[in-house]
Amino acid sequence: MFNLFGKEPSEKPQDVKAVREALLVFIKQELQKLEGGEGKHIKGFQLFIACLPVEKYLYESAVFMEEEGRFRKEVQRLADDFAIDLPEHWTIESLFVPELPADLIKMASLEVGLYIKTPEHAIVQHSETAKIRVLNGEAEQAEYLITSADGKINIGRERKVQDAEGFIRENKIAFPDSSSNEGNKYISRQHAHIEWNKEAGAFILFADEGGVPPRNKVKIRSTADHNPVKLTFTELGHPLQEGDQIILGESAVLEFSYVSNPS
Repeated sequence: MFNLFGKEPSEKPQDVKAVREALLVFIKQELQKLEGGEGKHIKGFQLFIACLPVEKYLYESAVFMEEEGRFRKEVQRLADDFAIDLPEHWTIESLFVPELPADLIKMASLEVGLYIKTPEHAIVQHSETAKIRVLNGEAEQAEYLITSADGKINIGRERKVQDAEGFIRENKIAFPDSSSNEGNKYISRQHAHIEWNKEAGAFILFADEGGVPPRNKVKIRSTADHNPVKLTFTELGHPLQEGDQIILGESAVLEFSYVSNPS
C-alpha cells in the first residue's frame, strides 16, 4: 500500500509541517465521504488530540492554536477542492485530552480522533420542561422543575461556590455541605450541568471540571439500556431520555423525566 509520508506507519511525524499534513489528510479522507451534498448537514468538527505532553507544542502549532480561524480555512480549502458544500457557519475545535473518547473516528498513526457534529436525522422533539427528582442524597429540594429558558442549570455541592479563577458559580440543584447524608459526600462544587439544546430537541447533561476522572464521576443509566454511560470529558454531553438515572460521585442519584403538560 502506498505510504503518503514515505515512512513506516508506526513512525510519527516529527515536525509541525508533517503533523499538520497528517491531520489534514485524515480530515480530507473523512470529507471525501461527504461528497454528493452530504456536507451541508455538517454543523462542525471536534478534533481530539491525546498526544504526549512533550509533543503538545507540535500539535498546537499544527492546528494554529494562536491564530483563530486559520486551521478552519485550511479545512475549508480541502472541502472546496472536493466540491463538498459545507454550511456557511460550520465550526472546528481542537481539544487536547488525556485519552480519546470511544465514539470518535480515530487516526491509525496518531492519537487523534474526529467527531463530526450533525443534527439528528430524525429528531424526537421533547417537551422543553423537565423534572429532576432526587432519589439518593440530600439536595435543597426533593424535586426540581427545569425549562429550556433556564439556560445552564448547574449541579453541585452548595448553592454558591467560587471557582479557581475567583468567579461565583450558582448551583441551581445544590447539595448542602452541612448535610450528613452519605450520598452528598463525593459531590463536587462544580460537578455537572444540564442545558437545553434546540437542535437536538433535548436536554443535554455535561460533566464539569469537578465531575470527571480522576477527581470524580458522572454516570447515566437509561431505562432501555442498563449499561451505564460514564462522562469522562467536559466537552461531550449526553442527551437525556425519559427515566434516565444520573449518578453523581459514588451514590447520589437523580432521576430525569420530561413534563408533557407543565401546570
